[in-house]
Amino acid sequence: MKARFGVRRGTALVAALLVAVIALFLPGPAAARTDDNGAHSDHWGVIARNTIGSPVAELRNGPYGPFGTTGAAARPPYGRGSLGIEVADRSTSLTPPSEKVDFGNEVDFFGKQVLGLRRVGFHVFQTGENVGYGGPTNMPNIRFEIDPNVTSGDDYATLVWVPNASPVTNGWSPFLDATRTGYWYLTDGETRCDRAARCTFSQLKTSFTSVNAKPTVYTVAVGKGPDFLWIGAIDGLRLNDYVYDFERDGVKVLRAK
Repeated sequence: MKARFGVRRGTALVAALLVAVIALFLPGPAAARTDDNGAHSDHWGVIARNTIGSPVAELRNGPYGPFGTTGAAARPPYGRGSLGIEVADRSTSLTPPSEKVDFGNEVDFFGKQVLGLRRVGFHVFQTGENVGYGGPTNMPNIRFEIDPNVTSGDDYATLVWVPNASPVTNGWSPFLDATRTGYWYLTDGETRCDRAARCTFSQLKTSFTSVNAKPTVYTVAVGKGPDFLWIGAIDGLRLNDYVYDFERDGVKVLRAK
């Protein structure tokens, strides 16, 4: 008697019908969510409108080290990767001549309430060379394109967070909390928080509520320029209860601990 390695024809037909019936009752692929914890990885990238020159903003592994560095400062704070940024200072014929890059999401945060922000910040890989190029506060930024809703005729501004100097040089910083450190400003002076009158996070919120404004978000980004040459990395962008982990294969959303 010959051994059989397959199944009988009738058995195979019944199995196929059973699979088809089950498939009718199973949900299809989940649609991309647009709430705070559902930013789709495909929606992150260089924002072409806000990029000047030929900077680099690339998801990468590392950086690790440099040599002699140990502990938390020696590796990315989340996973294995980060967002590497390289920006020059004198590479274009524009005025000012420096480069600029924004790496962000133009889709998933649209319409969110700016005043709903409670926790914001990131980790940065700073180098001694960057300090030499532009001083200790030569650091990347967090930028929100927003509708200020201060007046009916003004529907655009960029809200910028400028961090203090990193407490770590030649390694990864701890979490830099944008609600407690650094300063904020609006590019078009819709409130008293402009380039000349720097505001804390609390003062920024008050500047909107004092005029009954309810600003909403267009886009969220991290970036650098146009100012000084800077080569480093960013990881663990936090927005409220979620952390956006920059990895070589995409941006992963983690629940903040």
